[in-house]
Amino acid sequence: MIEVAETVFSERGYTAASMDEIAERVGVSKPMLYEYFHSKEGLLLACIRDARAALRDTTKRSVADASTAEDAMRRGLHAFFVFIRERRQAWSLLRHEMTLIGTSAAEEIEATRQQQTDLIATLMSGYFDDSDPMRIAAAAEFVVGGCERLAILCERHEGLTPDTVTEYAMGLLWGGLKHSASQ
Repeated sequence: MIEVAETVFSERGYTAASMDEIAERVGVSKPMLYEYFHSKEGLLLACIRDARAALRDTTKRSVADASTAEDAMRRGLHAFFVFIRERRQAWSLLRHEMTLIGTSAAEEIEATRQQQTDLIATLMSGYFDDSDPMRIAAAAEFVVGGCERLAILCERHEGLTPDTVTEYAMGLLWGGLKHSASQ
């Protein structure tokens, strides 16, 4: 149900997506969708939470056996850019928050950003001098914001591969971060 809903929300946008169409594509009744998710917004929230969990799992696994801060950064960035390429519909849900302002979905999307920022900050604190936690927090926020914009660039330019964009990001980010790395 979530996979089909993700597709419909991605294709039509939240406002234009209908529970009738989602139910028909899933092969269940519309009341069944309401039984599970209570509302269209509840279904959207389930989609966003699913995408957030998948993104977290992907990025955590990618850095699990990194040997240096630079290796961890490169692996994490690459995992993110592969995720947005392979899970375009999930990424679409996560990035279209402007249409969702004032909804619980906007809070879920911000929770996704915070999840990634926290993951990056935790990773950085293991490799970088953590005597200034605000510096680590600022760097993590910068990485998340910059990567979101690069992901949008990837959407506009199909030829940009995850490998290429990872190298662009490393070139921009690592130059400033490497001076703080302890390894």
